[in-house]
Amino acid sequence: MKAARYAIIAVLVLAASLGGWLYVLLYVPVGGGRQTIRFTVEEGAGTRDVAAALKAHGLIRSASAFRLAAAWGDGWRRAIAGDYALRRDINTVEILRTIQSGSVISEWVTVPEGLCLRQVAELVEAKGLGSQDEFLSVVDSPGDFNITFPRPERGLEGYLFPDTYKVARHPGASGDLVGMMLARFDEVVWQDVLKGRHPAEVGRGNPGSAADSPISSLHELITLASMVEGEAKLDADRPIVAAVLTNRLKLDMKLECDATVQYALGAGRKERLTYDDLKLPSPYNTYLHPGLPPGPINSPGRASIEAALHPAVVPYLFYVARPDGSHIFSRTYAEHLRAIARARAERRAQESQ
Repeated sequence: MKAARYAIIAVLVLAASLGGWLYVLLYVPVGGGRQTIRFTVEEGAGTRDVAAALKAHGLIRSASAFRLAAAWGDGWRRAIAGDYALRRDINTVEILRTIQSGSVISEWVTVPEGLCLRQVAELVEAKGLGSQDEFLSVVDSPGDFNITFPRPERGLEGYLFPDTYKVARHPGASGDLVGMMLARFDEVVWQDVLKGRHPAEVGRGNPGSAADSPISSLHELITLASMVEGEAKLDADRPIVAAVLTNRLKLDMKLECDATVQYALGAGRKERLTYDDLKLPSPYNTYLHPGLPPGPINSPGRASIEAALHPAVVPYLFYVARPDGSHIFSRTYAEHLRAIARARAERRAQESQ
């Protein structure tokens, strides 16, 4: 009888000890202040892999205890891959709940106006939101994004609206960003600037409107706007640059737009084009081919899109950039040659200082 009592006491003591130790493993933080560790749960990772990685990072006391906690219920099947900000002053159960909830880190990503898809892909990779190939793969096969504007037939170049976005760091981050940018284009360009109408229907009868220009589709509008974005550095110049390009289109003149040649050069873009560059055999070379290029050459901002939709009413057919980014506009080729000489003189004077 006494032996049985001692056995029961021993079992109770052992159970209490094990329970206490398990409590420590699960509910007492490892410690180390509020230091935050960036921890990644890989797509398809199992509980053993994640537990071992957490232990290696010093975030939990026991991988076995973590796996035990994860085995309760069906919690582990709800774990979401991605990057998490885990502090050393939270316990194992709290870490498990964070991973199960999918509370991944979010990054603020600012996409400037005028970037082409390849440059946006480089930005996405630099932000750790996926590789360039992953981003470009989403762009090439965009899937069923919720948009109301006419879906482009030649890819998404020009339709990813430049803005600042908050993107969760997880394996689908590239797709999330593309969806956000398309939704922003829908909101700003299609629903606001165009009011859900095709460019030819906007401002009909207004001398400076698209109704009096050769632009008759959303695709053509964004293509022209991207050229304005690539050429004009100052907002005041955008409607006039748009007018020059539109005036040349009306007269069947080649657009001779440097920005389209830079796009054709791809990763080989240059600060200044050479005469040989202007002979580049590409459908985007507007020195060789009349009319608009096949599609947009970058992601234009709202100012460039509005300038393309409502170009200034001016007689200019030429422009040349000055060292400060502004342009000299001319009506005739003779005036243009004088403007080129003036811009070159200003550049030489600047470089000699």
